[in-house]
Amino acid sequence: MKINILDTTLRDGEQTPGVSLTSNEKLRIARALDEIGVNIIEAGSAITSDGEKLAIREITSQDLDAEIASFARSIQSDIDVCLDCGVDTVNLVVPTSDIHIDYKLKSSRLQVQNEMVENIEYAKDHGLTVELSAEDASRTDMDFLVDTFKLALDAKADRLCPCDTVGVLTPERSFDFYRELSKLNAKLSVHCHNDYGLAVANSLQAIRAGASEVHGTINGIGERAGNASLEEIVVSLNNLYEGKYTTDIKINQLYNTSIIVSRSTGVYIQPNKAIVGENVFAHESGIHTDGVIKNTSTYESITPELLGRRRKFVVGKHTGTKGLNNRLSELGIEVNKEQLNTIFKQVKEFADNGKCVTDVDLQAIADNVLEKDMQQKVNLEEVTIVSGNKITPTASVRLKIDQDEILEAGIGLGPVDAAINAVKKSINEFANVKLDEYHVDAITGGTDALIDVIVKVSMDDKVISARGTGSDIINASVEAYLTGVNRLLENEDNL
Repeated sequence: MKINILDTTLRDGEQTPGVSLTSNEKLRIARALDEIGVNIIEAGSAITSDGEKLAIREITSQDLDAEIASFARSIQSDIDVCLDCGVDTVNLVVPTSDIHIDYKLKSSRLQVQNEMVENIEYAKDHGLTVELSAEDASRTDMDFLVDTFKLALDAKADRLCPCDTVGVLTPERSFDFYRELSKLNAKLSVHCHNDYGLAVANSLQAIRAGASEVHGTINGIGERAGNASLEEIVVSLNNLYEGKYTTDIKINQLYNTSIIVSRSTGVYIQPNKAIVGENVFAHESGIHTDGVIKNTSTYESITPELLGRRRKFVVGKHTGTKGLNNRLSELGIEVNKEQLNTIFKQVKEFADNGKCVTDVDLQAIADNVLEKDMQQKVNLEEVTIVSGNKITPTASVRLKIDQDEILEAGIGLGPVDAAINAVKKSINEFANVKLDEYHVDAITGGTDALIDVIVKVSMDDKVISARGTGSDIINASVEAYLTGVNRLLENEDNL
């Protein structure tokens, strides 16, 4: 069964608090929606403002494949503005619940119906397709709703849309509600809001009950808790109903469209948002990562390729060695088993301190381990610092040189200088290594960032650059200096 998609990102989605799209932004989103195969684009509400009219006219002038619609109240002047904008369809919204009729319109059921019939006929006489949307239909007396829809069909309305305006349907009630209305044998649409987090489930149940068109927004944006998420509905229909339902949507372009909408509206996509969230195809747990590497279906019911995305293995507290090795390979870093275990240990220590291990962090940790792997003669066992107000910074270091342990102390202008001076004293008998340059960077933001220290050291006429990485600037600085020392000594031995 073919399900048509009406996207209301540019109308209902723009009603998200704080969102106001420019004409150019609306046009860009409309082009993206048309490109992915949306059947009907509700471009806005033409009566809203001069800017809105300009944006809708710009969209209708593009000769897009999609049917272009505008929201309109059941008022002739609203329809006239829609006609002036050149839209194909008017989404004629008529409140039908008593609470809307009595308190918002201060009208009567009969008056609402009479005005509706008059305005449907007016729109049809002027060549518009009419989708009659019953606002707050899910809280409307069913007999009155059915009677209203019959009058709309007699007036030649093309489609009927009973709206769950405040999201009060449950999946069970949604099925029964739309099944009852499907008896009208009309083209039935479903429009659900997400106040209870049930908009997608309710939309799917409405389709099961006979609806052939579904309304939604990209990323589920909209006022209050938002609308039914278009991408969730489309992928669910594609993957979960064994070919029973089809749409024209190019699923592999949904993610890019999601990004366009997010950037244009400024509405952030939560990382665990279904289908388009950044974490959807990210795996950290060692058990999960191992399973996915062996067979992706172990922990993925949706393939990233379907959505034009890529899976990624996130490095963190729950990472296993297989996932870590896979991520290192993706970064172009090849390690042996011993090096992998060393990197694995450092990643765990870093994550246990509540820090996020980014790719930059991982690259720095791996580089540091690979450089340290060359060490042969001098290794740092311990460094202790005493520093403070009116106290000369003092450092003591314990080094392992070949098989001997050396304990030495030094002072300096600061704790790093003191630690380097203590190391120099420890190796002075066999190596006079000068620290020529010293540079330090915080790899990621925050006071707990991973520190990357790069030094240039020299001995005689030989100059070596080396680095040290860690969350402690003093340890990282000493590691960088000792890496340089060992590389200089290694070159000395190879002469």
